[in-house]
Amino acid sequence: MIAATSASDFGLVVLLTVVVVAPIAAVMFARSGKSLEQLGKGPWAIDRDSDAHPHGPGDPALERRETEEEIRQMVIASDYRRRARGEDGIEIEEEVTRLLATRDTVSGPAGEVEHAEIRIEIRQLVVANNERRARRGEEPLDVETEVEKRIREWT
Repeated sequence: MIAATSASDFGLVVLLTVVVVAPIAAVMFARSGKSLEQLGKGPWAIDRDSDAHPHGPGDPALERRETEEEIRQMVIASDYRRRARGEDGIEIEEEVTRLLATRDTVSGPAGEVEHAEIRIEIRQLVVANNERRARRGEEPLDVETEVEKRIREWT
């Protein structure tokens, strides 16, 4: 036979659960401390706080090959987009060589290398802006002048 439960029995169960479980949960949470801060971190985590190279400290040849491959992928994608718009394609190897040479012309402290990388990114933005201006029928900007102007604004 099934025993009928009244509303007061249900209220008593809820009250006992809250009175017993809530303090236990609070104590467990308070004692977790560093465990919650470490959740999702470790060697296999995707979002790392460190600036370290993922393959360990610096093999310059490996870093150079990775940089070259990343630049090549970027140029290939740019070439693909240009051809899709019906524009002339990019000579991929020539452009990769030019971009690597631009990156390599800077030597010295790390700040100068960062400056060169920022210069490359600004140049890419100016070229993209010129492409948009051309589509709107506007006169393109001089790339070098615009890059220098934006660098002066940022420094």
